[in-house]
Amino acid sequence: NAKKKSFIVAYFVELGLGHEEASELHLKYYTQYGLALRGLTRHHDVDPLDFDRKCDGALPLEDMIQYDPNLRKLFQDIDRSKVKVWALTNAYRNHAERVLRILKLDDLVDGLVYCDYVAKDFVCKPEPEFYRLAMKQAGMTDPKKCYFVDDNRKNVDAAREEGWAHCVHFCERGLEAMEGGRIKEIDDEREPGAVDNDVVGIQTLEELRKIWPEIFKA
Repeated sequence: NAKKKSFIVAYFVELGLGHEEASELHLKYYTQYGLALRGLTRHHDVDPLDFDRKCDGALPLEDMIQYDPNLRKLFQDIDRSKVKVWALTNAYRNHAERVLRILKLDDLVDGLVYCDYVAKDFVCKPEPEFYRLAMKQAGMTDPKKCYFVDDNRKNVDAAREEGWAHCVHFCERGLEAMEGGRIKEIDDEREPGAVDNDVVGIQTLEELRKIWPEIFKA
């Protein structure tokens, strides 16, 4: 989102960087670590809570996302006697909880795995430790029983490498999205050298009903 990019680039500029250099570094850290803040904490001694307050915390989320009754119905139709639903995010808890409240999904999510900015060297997707932490927090021991959908192919591939058996890439092809501070058209192209796997691609979340029929109510 352009608003989020402007906040993040402004934060980089506060560190004494020029605007163009800030934009380039934002993209570099996002590409290298999966999260711009990861690079900031490693190389610039940035306080992640300060970053969260000035970037994610400053976003007018109510103007950016809205409640979708069809999405809520999708969550309601998941058979909770078979699976638990956890949200896995590269944001801090406050931001994730705001998003879930606005989408009216907070009462339909059993748990939240987030980037714990308070912890030194916090982990984030697509780092393997993040997925192991998610399994631990969710009380899971068998990765073959894990279902995972994400709109970032690197994150999905990383989950698959951890043995998560049911991995789906949510890719709204043709739409524009902000990635590492740059606007790009969404596609399903992978990084050069990426290993082939059995990850399934979808363009709408409703397709999960057909991909994972076993976890939905009959």
